[in-house]
Amino acid sequence: MAEHLISRSDAESDILACAAYLAEDIKSRDGHAEAMAAIIPLYLERDNVDLAAELANSVDDPFMRDRLLILVAQKCAELNDDEYALQLAESVEDYGLQSQAREKIALQKAEQGNFEKAREISNDLDHPDTVYAAIAVKQMADGGESAADETLKSIAFPGALVSAYSMMAVAKLEVDDHAGAAEFLEKAAEAAGSTEHDEESIRTYCEIGNLFIEAKRNDRAIETFEKARGLAEELDNIHRDSFLAAAAIGFLHAGSVELADRTLDSITDKTQIATCLLSFARDSWKREEKDDAFDALEESYAILKSQHERETRDGKAKFRLFTSIAAQFAGFEKCERAIEIAQEIPDEAEQVSALSQIAQIMTLQKHDEVAAQAMRAIPDDAARVFALINVSDVHNKNGDRDAAINALNKAAELTETVPQLASRSSAYNEIGKRLSEHGEKARSQETLHTSLEIIGTIRDESSQAVALGNLSTLYEHLDFSLSDFERNSIRNMLIIR
Repeated sequence: MAEHLISRSDAESDILACAAYLAEDIKSRDGHAEAMAAIIPLYLERDNVDLAAELANSVDDPFMRDRLLILVAQKCAELNDDEYALQLAESVEDYGLQSQAREKIALQKAEQGNFEKAREISNDLDHPDTVYAAIAVKQMADGGESAADETLKSIAFPGALVSAYSMMAVAKLEVDDHAGAAEFLEKAAEAAGSTEHDEESIRTYCEIGNLFIEAKRNDRAIETFEKARGLAEELDNIHRDSFLAAAAIGFLHAGSVELADRTLDSITDKTQIATCLLSFARDSWKREEKDDAFDALEESYAILKSQHERETRDGKAKFRLFTSIAAQFAGFEKCERAIEIAQEIPDEAEQVSALSQIAQIMTLQKHDEVAAQAMRAIPDDAARVFALINVSDVHNKNGDRDAAINALNKAAELTETVPQLASRSSAYNEIGKRLSEHGEKARSQETLHTSLEIIGTIRDESSQAVALGNLSTLYEHLDFSLSDFERNSIRNMLIIR
């Protein structure tokens, strides 16, 4: 690029400015867009909307440019610069995204209680009901019940009405007003019956049913889940079993094991059956029926493992469920079984996730040797580093500062062996952040300086800019000033480019 929006002097004295300066020079359209997508939100955190807007406008990818302009417009609305927000919305090229920008601005105004402005903006929307719902929720929260009722009357779309009543119910639950929550949930359930699409109705009924449970109205929860079950049984597509599973779990949590069992019997997909059995196991454990819990969990695993590839509708969901089952065995203090199942997961990412969760659970239960065994089973050094960092967090929750710092020390030592430079930098960032939280300020900045040095060796321009942006956030939040060595590291990056 011929000219930079970021000055060279700013880039030499501020990590985020350096990231943006380097990002401006990226020739690849996709790489430039990727870097700006990471950097612009960081400028918005600093309330620098003017520079953020200019950087967004420099993106060649029209879709990404529009998405970034929406973020800036939303921030302007948050800062009450409504005129600029609407100008930015107008500059969004895609009609659908332009409408989305206006809606987000209107929603921000509703949240701030500026109902007149929210309504004015919503007049230009094809579908203003979402904004009306947000206005009604805010009016109700502010004590304007009659005003909220009037606003609700203007909502034509049942989904928006359900959303409004549900949010009002949640607000009541947050202050333990179960009766008030139940009143709004009754209205939400009534509106859900007018939803045009059966699948949306089922999803909505399940959400309302779960809220009825929180409102201590298991009787109404069961009735609501029964509506969901009835509609789900009439479906003839791949979503049928997932909805039936949601209803079965809802019945279980509402206290009707009989209805849960009956619904489970009508499910054919093994992943969904295993999901239900996992919930049955957790429910039995809560009721101190541990033998039943173990049996249900073993059955869940056996059914999932028996599912042939040709029967599997969603491979990612299946692997995630293996991870949940392995972690639950750890939660039930069946450590060896947990590790055994985790190591059998065919998907490497989920295997790592399972072993990391097991290590954390074992640490929480103060079974440090088993936790170490789980971490040793993680094949990838980078993944093991982040597992150690998570274990450090658990030690900290347990009140064992020395063990927490010891885990961070091990993580830092292992980080030196991580070949991927971006992953190595990210690990040092997390370690440095936690060292600061433990009062180790000098070591924290030293660790972050190491991260900065590593970023300087990253060859991919986009990855380097993104990594610098991430690091800048830590320097700002931890209130670290740049040392002469760090300024020199930044200058070297600028010279190389």
